Amino acid sequence: MHVGNARYLTENDVPGILPIFPVSGVLLLPGGQLPLNIFEPRYLAMFDHALAGNRLIGMIQPALGEVPEADILPERPPLAQVGCMGRITSFTETGDGRYLVSLGGVCRFRLMEEVPGSKPYRNFRIAPFMTDLAGGDDEEAQVDRAALLAAFRAYLDANKLEADWESVERASNLTLVNSLSMMSPFGPAEKQALLEAPDLKTRAETLVAITEIVLARTFGDADSVLQ
Repeated sequence: MHVGNARYLTENDVPGILPIFPVSGVLLLPGGQLPLNIFEPRYLAMFDHALAGNRLIGMIQPALGEVPEADILPERPPLAQVGCMGRITSFTETGDGRYLVSLGGVCRFRLMEEVPGSKPYRNFRIAPFMTDLAGGDDEEAQVDRAALLAAFRAYLDANKLEADWESVERASNLTLVNSLSMMSPFGPAEKQALLEAPDLKTRAETLVAITEIVLARTFGDADSVLQ
């Protein structure tokens, strides 16, 4: 995986401990680009630390579903078990105390255990998904591109939206699947399902299925919209 000026090829290339940035409904995937507006003091400190080091942070969602109040500690809410490591590839100071950052997706990871410390943000030991660093043409070839584009077009048409189809047609299957997954206006549960899909083919199928469900709920007959 090549992200910015860095290459991540083996387990030695990624850290075993990551600072974690929890945001609900936000999805980063390997190879994707995620813009962020950072303004909360503890996360400004986290990005300062990352910029001074390996430029890597972990994007993750808060835990989905109901969590017993007894299990919730102040400033330590439960988190989803799977997130995505991102490298800071661009960075701008706004002059009013904010950072505008772009993260490039490196690989997914599973949370292992929280690392105690004095920082205002949380750090966790992680287990990286090493298969994300490899990828390959075989994985892209298994994607049903026609079904994916049909679902995307149906969603746009149903919501009276436009797309740059010339750019869409030029995009690789990897770029297309991950970009559509990240930009899709779905909820936290759907975003987590897309993140945790075991491979690109399954992620594409999950995206198509979610889109069909949303169209059916909104318009009553997804099949007619997809034709």
